[in-house]
Amino acid sequence: MQQKTKIVSVAAGSLALLGTFAFAGATNAAPTSDSRVVTVGGQLNPLNNSGAAGHARVVAGQMRLHVAVDARGVVRGVPHAMHIHFGKDARHECPNVAMDDTNGDFRIETLEGAPAYGPVRASLTKTGDTSPDSVLAVDRFPTAPRGMIHYDRTIRVGTHLAHAVRNGRAVVVIHGVDYNGNGTYDFNSAGASDLNPDLPAEATDPAVCGVLHN
Repeated sequence: MQQKTKIVSVAAGSLALLGTFAFAGATNAAPTSDSRVVTVGGQLNPLNNSGAAGHARVVAGQMRLHVAVDARGVVRGVPHAMHIHFGKDARHECPNVAMDDTNGDFRIETLEGAPAYGPVRASLTKTGDTSPDSVLAVDRFPTAPRGMIHYDRTIRVGTHLAHAVRNGRAVVVIHGVDYNGNGTYDFNSAGASDLNPDLPAEATDPAVCGVLHN
């Protein structure tokens, strides 16, 4: 395994762990017949000292979301996995080191953040599938050629997630942190990802996070 990588695929052996992260709590929210169209949004604030920031805006109908995300200061030229998170038992907020750093390494790994933001409910890919199945479909996520992400797409979702978004309980997270500042994802600074040991933690640790408030 090379120590530097601009990831383009996910090893099959990680599917069980990814499934736990992506689908846990996926059916916990109560169904709704609410057909309102509501616009929600939130600031995207840095995690893990990424220096990145941005804003997310979602126009939410009953089963469709028009998602617009703008972020700056992310690692340029590498894939950035982006998701909408929600879980009934989550805190519906962004994680913090004081509460969520369970292994004491002074950073928030992806699974450490799950109690705050919940499991993945939608993958903000540029093309193709947007379900939790695409949680690490890194060949279809933005690559931030100038250190900026401009995402604009309408996606189809289930009524549970649409209801959560309309009611201000969903969270947007962008992943990918260059801890050692060498312009790529490698294993040297933080080791392997807690989602997939074949990927660097830099590729999957959360970089920015924001709650979609109504």
